[in-house]
Amino acid sequence: MSSARRTRVYRGSGGSIASIVARVVMFVFGLIELLILIRFVLLLLGANAQAGFAQWIYQTSGIFMAPFTALFGTQKINGATVEWSALVAIVVYALIAYLIVRVIDALTPSYRSETTERDEDVGRR
Repeated sequence: MSSARRTRVYRGSGGSIASIVARVVMFVFGLIELLILIRFVLLLLGANAQAGFAQWIYQTSGIFMAPFTALFGTQKINGATVEWSALVAIVVYALIAYLIVRVIDALTPSYRSETTERDEDVGRR
């Protein structure tokens, strides 16, 4: 007695170099955006600028904030410091990351995952 069994075989690219590079780009830009967001929140909540963590965040994020610092400056609202340029920086870095990933996708040949079905004859012994 024999019966037919249908088997699916998947062939995919798995972890191509382009997808790994795209993930690294998103990770790095995500870290930059996170640093700037923490900076924004610390300033907004009036964190002690002399505290070690706050100093480290301000120094580290300051490198990435440099192109944006003179854009809007800071504003005091009911005792809270709002750094509008930090919000602009977050949006700009997110757009840059998105564009880099799109360029990587555009320059990489697309290998679609192939699904092949085949019939196997399975015999009973």
